[in-house]
Amino acid sequence: TFDSNSTVCDCATIFALSTMVSSVQVYNISQNIQEDDLQHLELFAEYGRLALANCGRVPFQKLMFLIRDWSFPYEAKYGLEGGRQLLEKRLKIKPNQHSELQFLRRHIKSCFSDINCYLMPHPGLKVATNPYFDGKLIDIEPEFLYYIENLAPLILAPENLTLKTVNGQIIKAKELYLYFKSYTKIFSGNELPEPKSMLVATAEANHLAALAAAKENYVLAMEEYCGGTRPYLKSSVLEQEHNRQKSLALECFSNKRKMGSNELTEAYCVQLNNDIEQMYLHFKSHNESKNIFKAARTPAVFMTLAIVTYVLSNFMALISFNTLASFCSLITTLAIITLLTWFYTRYSGEYADISLLIDTAADRLWENLMKPTYLSMVQNNDDDDVEHPATSRTDKIASS
Repeated sequence: TFDSNSTVCDCATIFALSTMVSSVQVYNISQNIQEDDLQHLELFAEYGRLALANCGRVPFQKLMFLIRDWSFPYEAKYGLEGGRQLLEKRLKIKPNQHSELQFLRRHIKSCFSDINCYLMPHPGLKVATNPYFDGKLIDIEPEFLYYIENLAPLILAPENLTLKTVNGQIIKAKELYLYFKSYTKIFSGNELPEPKSMLVATAEANHLAALAAAKENYVLAMEEYCGGTRPYLKSSVLEQEHNRQKSLALECFSNKRKMGSNELTEAYCVQLNNDIEQMYLHFKSHNESKNIFKAARTPAVFMTLAIVTYVLSNFMALISFNTLASFCSLITTLAIITLLTWFYTRYSGEYADISLLIDTAADRLWENLMKPTYLSMVQNNDDDDVEHPATSRTDKIASS
């Protein structure tokens, strides 16, 4: 364990999480590689076997055994070359070995794309025995400083930095967050998860990352096409672009390398389709808000209603239909009050719910009353022109 307070499960969990989310895992070991040090990798050996069977790709990237306080430089020299000799010796599969030990060594090699080892000398007695050691380089053995200086570029030099990949796909920082969420969920119990559970968690995070990337592509493309200060677009044109971008987003999702079953992929594909349709409703609503004629519909509807009912009220009063005249006057008054209320809510920004209700009422009046009436009048005029075209032309000639 790491200390006297941590349990074996705690240490194994930390080791597992760091390995699952790292592109390079530095396994810090004291003095030598023992069999129990390799046992920590047993969980990943089984995970690697399942992952290879599932997708055919090496699940992990780099593993470096860092052996501190190496005391046998006469057997293997300090540094990377001696580490390779030691590693080859420790991971060698022998005929007389137990089958479990052979399995462990075989699958450690198969589930990491690159495995190496680095041997470090002891930093010196001043470091190990002096309780007042404060990190001064002068108190550290020159040999230790030499090899630590050689080790740092092997891990941190720009040309040696390794991007994190899962199933051969490079992982971005925001996608890595999804993997953290999935892994911490399965490692939150009191026992280590089964390798199969880890594989399922990786597959789910893998699909979530592909889902997020596809949605991001759709949003960016639609924002550029119709968002922000872009002008109003005809509904059919916007829908055509939406269908095109949705196809590209689904294609992006399909092209991402993913782990797991076809059923899992299909489920996330359906979710992507539903999410895109929801986002399209937002873009559609935003586009409609740019339509100045639709924005003017509410005041136009209530103004028209007030004028028509005012004229009808006066006409009814003229022919002594006082009840109908009073009813029309009431509608005129209500239309004017509603219109003034709408102007106030839009100008002040207050009572947005009332403004929304007024807009809804105006839409219903337009769709159910005014628009059918208008279309009916236009249709009647067209019918009259079709029935009497010759008569109209004769009258015009005669009058001329």
